[in-house]
Amino acid sequence: MSKKAKEVKTEETLTENTTKERQQEEAVKDDTKLQLNIKIDELNAKIINMNKEKDELINKIKLAQADLVNYRVRKDEETANQLKYANKDLILEILPIVDNFERAIGSEKEDVTDETKKYYDGIHMIYNGLKDTLKKFGVEEINRVGEIFDPNQEQAILTGNEEDKEDEVVLEVFQKGYKLKDRVIRPASVKINQK
Repeated sequence: MSKKAKEVKTEETLTENTTKERQQEEAVKDDTKLQLNIKIDELNAKIINMNKEKDELINKIKLAQADLVNYRVRKDEETANQLKYANKDLILEILPIVDNFERAIGSEKEDVTDETKKYYDGIHMIYNGLKDTLKKFGVEEINRVGEIFDPNQEQAILTGNEEDKEDEVVLEVFQKGYKLKDRVIRPASVKINQK
């Protein structure tokens, strides 16, 4: 072979080797790109999952905070109600004493001696003092004679039949009912009209 042919052949071989090397380099680059793209996809998937977990945790924290706020509000209301009606049991114990004073006052007669009058005056003073004290603590009487029967405030224990009165009207109160602030603590025992 001639020298020129050898040079051409060497050049062709070099070109082929260079081309093969380039192809191999490109194949390595493509493989590296593919592996990098796979890694990037995996990392993106991890980021998406972490963002979802973060959002879920943030929502859980917000729910826990809302639950805590609701709990505090509920506890504050319960405490306020407990304080508002704390005297209920004591008042329920005092009400029969008030009833007894009312019976004693109801049995008062017109023609009494001065000494008996003083006795009744003392009963009136104690009764009025008890009533004033109860009123100061938010206790009010339920007196609905002549009004339509309300089962939330009264309990009917007798019925009567008076033609000149409306049906379900309270005719008489046998035992007074009482409210503590806005809550009925003892319903009134009443007689109602039934036609």
